[in-house]
Amino acid sequence: MNGDINLYKTLDELDIPFEYVEHPPAPTIEVAMKYWEGHDATHCKNIFFRNHKGNRHYLVILDCKQNLKISDLEQRLKQGKLTFASEKRLHKYLKLTPGSVTPLGLINDTENHVHVFFDKNLLKTEKISFHPNINTASLIFKFNDFMKFMEHSKNSYEFIELY
Repeated sequence: MNGDINLYKTLDELDIPFEYVEHPPAPTIEVAMKYWEGHDATHCKNIFFRNHKGNRHYLVILDCKQNLKISDLEQRLKQGKLTFASEKRLHKYLKLTPGSVTPLGLINDTENHVHVFFDKNLLKTEKISFHPNINTASLIFKFNDFMKFMEHSKNSYEFIELY
């Protein structure tokens, strides 16, 4: 299996089942959608932001078919202007590379620095899909099983209206 060995070990320890789908590199939603056809999961857009001071980092997760209004999110957070975090910051906090952003990277955030915002519409989904810290595969989870991973990560998270 492609991806993070430590991640697969953790999923096994937490007794979180998943479906593994291997595919060519999928660094963007547009590319990945070709490989997701026929899989009955909500595929997500995962965006890593920093605040204007650079002292807070956020992972924003929503259905890949939706668009995010960054200005609305900025107003809700009251952290000033949000910008996409750099490749260096992405690696520092989640040990990920651009095109492979996923909440499964939280396994590498040992200080629980990154706060996660999920679109509240994801609460309605039965299955959800993310890259396993590399963009050459996707894992499909039952939503409730994925939330076991989130609890295990100890990162703060919340469900909010994103669009």
